[in-house]
Amino acid sequence: MNRNNIPETEVLIIGTGPAGAASAALLSGYGVNNIVINKWSWTARTPRAHITNQRTMEILRDLGLEEEAKNLATPNDLMGENPFCTSLAGQELGRVNTWGTHPLRRADYELASPSMICDLPQNLLEPLLLRSAGPRRSSIRFNTEYLNHVQDQNGVTVTLLDRLNGQTYDVRAKYLIGADGANSKVVEDLGLPLEGKMGISGSMNIVFEADLSEYVAHRPSVLYWIVQPGSNVGGLGIAVIRMVRPWYKWLVVYGYEVEDGPPELTEETATHIVHSLIGNRNIPVKIESTSTWTVNDVHAKQLSRGRVFCMGDAVHRHPPLNGLGSNASIQDAFNLCWKLAHVLDGKAHPDMLESYNEERAPVAAQVVKRANKSLDDLPPIYAALGFFDEQDPGEIQKNIAELCESTPAAAERRQALRDALDNTHYVYNAHGVEMNQRYDSRAVATDGTAEPHYLRDAELYHQASSRPGANLPHAWLTENGHRVSTLDLCGRGKFTLLTGLGGEAWLDAARTVEKELGLEIRTHVIGFGRQYEDPYGDFARLSEISETGALVIRPDLFVGWRAQAVSDNATADLRAAMSRILGRENGDPLTDLHTRNRKADSIKDHWMSQT
Repeated sequence: MNRNNIPETEVLIIGTGPAGAASAALLSGYGVNNIVINKWSWTARTPRAHITNQRTMEILRDLGLEEEAKNLATPNDLMGENPFCTSLAGQELGRVNTWGTHPLRRADYELASPSMICDLPQNLLEPLLLRSAGPRRSSIRFNTEYLNHVQDQNGVTVTLLDRLNGQTYDVRAKYLIGADGANSKVVEDLGLPLEGKMGISGSMNIVFEADLSEYVAHRPSVLYWIVQPGSNVGGLGIAVIRMVRPWYKWLVVYGYEVEDGPPELTEETATHIVHSLIGNRNIPVKIESTSTWTVNDVHAKQLSRGRVFCMGDAVHRHPPLNGLGSNASIQDAFNLCWKLAHVLDGKAHPDMLESYNEERAPVAAQVVKRANKSLDDLPPIYAALGFFDEQDPGEIQKNIAELCESTPAAAERRQALRDALDNTHYVYNAHGVEMNQRYDSRAVATDGTAEPHYLRDAELYHQASSRPGANLPHAWLTENGHRVSTLDLCGRGKFTLLTGLGGEAWLDAARTVEKELGLEIRTHVIGFGRQYEDPYGDFARLSEISETGALVIRPDLFVGWRAQAVSDNATADLRAAMSRILGRENGDPLTDLHTRNRKADSIKDHWMSQT
């Protein structure tokens, strides 16, 4: 508590969505006191986001939550058939293997990461993250609304509203994280520049329960596309039934004309829609909820100002195609939180925090562009089905029926449909968009090399690289004969140096530099006779350095620096690289007012005293 009796914390987080909850879990794990608030009485009540890609699973692995997440999730092998049909009980028009389930793509995914993509609904993910944060250094407050904030040289004063008693109060924080969603008031108050347009189309969700095993268990998928011209579902007569829990809980997504405003659905109407999409009105259906949302095409060109950082849907707002939303949000948190922890501990200069903008703003632009571009990959399917030949529903239904005919026109239409479905691999299997992020910032000590030319499509295929600014390549090593990923040697809030036989000079350099800079640098020698061996030779190949070289891995598992071989100046080289990454070229962080004066969990003490 400060002299004005205002409760204090190191980081105040607005929002308990994927970005905010991940920030709380990460900061707590790094020993940073934080408060996380939610305007509402609980976390997400509906499934919302669900695709959980490999990079995000690696973050959950780093948090020690991967196994629990896998137990809550639908596994990858039940995600990928993705049929297009006239109803679940009706004619199937085609399928696409999605989320890396095609045999030709599965190897790409298995080689890229120790973790596999899965389907983990947001209403299960958020509590998992908050359960990790709460027992440590997070104070979690629901029914608490952010009103405004004021920055000064030493911190941020945030005004909050207790929605239960109507009282307002201030909290003092060193830093503020705005993870308050697509209608972010923090972004608005901060005046961050936004590019794009909100509300370009409207959609409605219907969450329901029904045992649909007989229609889906033989073709397991996350998404079932239903084509019903004349039904007024989704404007064109196209809807999606999304699996939430196999095979009894579901979510229908269909569109509405945003100019007309969101429709109001009664339970009777919602049940009628669901029965039509199933194709069997005798199936018992229980409607759980309905809600509306808009498709957006917006990203922030700048993600922070001063001591306030925004992330998640607050700064990248886009359609759900490609499943990038919650994943990019959690990855935003992974990028920022170790930096906040190092600055608050006096181990990094506050200028290093600007790297959050430099690294994540391009990612925000990329995911928004890719998700909206994927919308353009769907109309060729509709055109092949005859949707744009004739607008009369009867004519469209006739065009679809003609797919079964043995005529040249039908053959041409079938080929067009196959080509259109093949093109949707960019919607569901854009492995490169998920995995090929490259950072170019002040928190990366470049080695002067250029990004190599790759033969395969950078959006579709993962391209492993140890070039500084790339994610550490996954390779299976062994410890006492048991497999362990290179990623498991790193992260968890600390820097790591990896080298091979003959690179032992880097270990002495690391001991010297960590004493000088006051932070831990873990070291591992990988090779024959060491704790971690490389029997497959994958690390030797993927590391792209000689055995005597070194990789410095940041706490977020990105390569911060590399040396091709050991030198006579190993200590000086490592010192220069670490100083660059931590911003310590700009001065001594301990003299800056951003650093922490660690106290007891004063905010917890304050609230407990009021209880």
